[in-house]
Amino acid sequence: MVEQNMAGYCSPMSAKAAKTRHDEGPAPADGDFGWQLGMLLSAYHSVIAPVLDPLPHTMRGYQILSTVVHGDQPTQSALAAHLGIDRTVMTYLIDDLVEAGLVERRLNPADRRARKIVVTEEGARRLAELERHVRLAEDALLRPLRPAQRQVFRDLLRTVACNARGIDPRTDPCTTAEHLLADAAGG
Repeated sequence: MVEQNMAGYCSPMSAKAAKTRHDEGPAPADGDFGWQLGMLLSAYHSVIAPVLDPLPHTMRGYQILSTVVHGDQPTQSALAAHLGIDRTVMTYLIDDLVEAGLVERRLNPADRRARKIVVTEEGARRLAELERHVRLAEDALLRPLRPAQRQVFRDLLRTVACNARGIDPRTDPCTTAEHLLADAAGG
């Protein structure tokens, strides 16, 4: 187990200390939150990148494909806005996913000027396979947490992430993540 020191960084923790720490309730709210997020994001990238490497645009491609399958964005523009991706960039991303046979553009029945992005049979198959591999990689990353804690962590993270979208809707989450990863790598 790992314990957080006063600066928010991690140090080894004995099993007895870990049990006591969990029995005491949550740790104090001090520490370097940015460092913790940066470390988690860097570790996430390390375990997820190999899984998503065959997909066009790796993480962005995965986010688009997942949103097309699990969401209901009526237009390509709405999809871009939902994911926080510039509309012109989204065009190129979708072009590559179309070329790979994973999605296709169809006329939106409600607005013939707009295009709705729909998954192909191959896209649905590939996403299901990727989701299994991503979940295994995420579970490996979250191994220090018990299964129930993992679910709580995911639920809390989703709540904060969805709420944070309102901070600056023009900020592309992928660009933010790229900057954080570059900073964590010392670049």
